[in-house]
Amino acid sequence: MAQRALAPPWPGRLLDAVSAYLPVLLMGLLALGTWWLIKSTPVPGDERTPVAPRHEPDYAMTNFLVQRFSADGAMRVQIEGDMLRHYPDTDTLEIDNARIRAIAPDARVTIASAKRALSNGDASEVQLLGGAQVVREAVASDDSIEFRSEFLHAFLATERVRSHLPVTVKRGATEVRADGMEYDNLARVVELKGHMVAVFAPPRALAK
Repeated sequence: MAQRALAPPWPGRLLDAVSAYLPVLLMGLLALGTWWLIKSTPVPGDERTPVAPRHEPDYAMTNFLVQRFSADGAMRVQIEGDMLRHYPDTDTLEIDNARIRAIAPDARVTIASAKRALSNGDASEVQLLGGAQVVREAVASDDSIEFRSEFLHAFLATERVRSHLPVTVKRGATEVRADGMEYDNLARVVELKGHMVAVFAPPRALAK
């Protein structure tokens, strides 16, 4: 009488099944890993739109004084005020109760002040707002010249001042009021705009 073959024990059957399907499982895991890698890799040209920086100060100073020097060590600009705020998105300075002193290469001094000032990063261009005043001090061969307005735009490096608002220009004892002006110190030209009123100093008496 034939004997029936005994079935292998269940651990052996499980091992055989795992051995048979192991290549399929490995291929499945490889495919899954490849799919995850593709999904995780950024696609060229599919970059996120950069978010524009907000107009917020990154630092502030109170009761400050800042000085800038030329390559030869001479002081060129001194800025002081009650409060300074720096905005990194525009690299500008906003100053409350600003007082600015600029020294030209010929050593002539220009002093500017206003209730509020906006300056670029190197202080070569300053907008003065509210009670704005710019005074270019006198030297032996030249009278002082003064500008007063609610707005003055001073370009310290090129020695120019402009305003689109009513302005008073005073040189020595002569005073002129106009609706706006452009002043170029290097060219020695003042362009007055709109309605003008002038008060001229009397001529100096000739020495006997």
